[in-house]
Amino acid sequence: MHEVSLGGVLADYLTGEARDLTTYEDLRQALARFLVEEKGYARAALVPRFPVRYEAGGREYSREADIAVVSLAGQALLLLLFCPGQVHTYARELIAMCRLALPLPCPLGVVTDMREAELVSSVSGAVLAQGLATLPAPFELKALAGKHTLASLDAERRDREGRILHAYTGLLKTCCGESCLLP
Repeated sequence: MHEVSLGGVLADYLTGEARDLTTYEDLRQALARFLVEEKGYARAALVPRFPVRYEAGGREYSREADIAVVSLAGQALLLLLFCPGQVHTYARELIAMCRLALPLPCPLGVVTDMREAELVSSVSGAVLAQGLATLPAPFELKALAGKHTLASLDAERRDREGRILHAYTGLLKTCCGESCLLP
């Protein structure tokens, strides 16, 4: 199912900004609320709509992680991606996003539909934990991220990850109200 506007607005839990109410936005807001109220993250450590810029086919693109947990220095330690389907089918997309994050690759990612969740390593692609309750708490995150550090990618590896991310991102385009033109 494609994400569609429901014609309303709601306040972003982290920023207070008005957001379009869509079929999934309330679940993204619930994810932010869960991280703050249940897991204990400071709002200042959470960046909504974290941009991941990449190249594919010689063109520049951008994709957003729903939320990034960042260090005091601004380095993404954990990217979170809401998915409207089988959680495991979105894991490779998330791994590519983590690997392409700047200024350095993000070591960890979580993909969730707010019922299930998978914590993945961007280094190995392995699932480290399953379930929302197993997400690392703030005091655990730095040490866990340190065990999964990935060096900056060379140009060839960035290109390969960019192509993977672009292929997944292409699946997000709707044919309901946009024209789907393939190059």
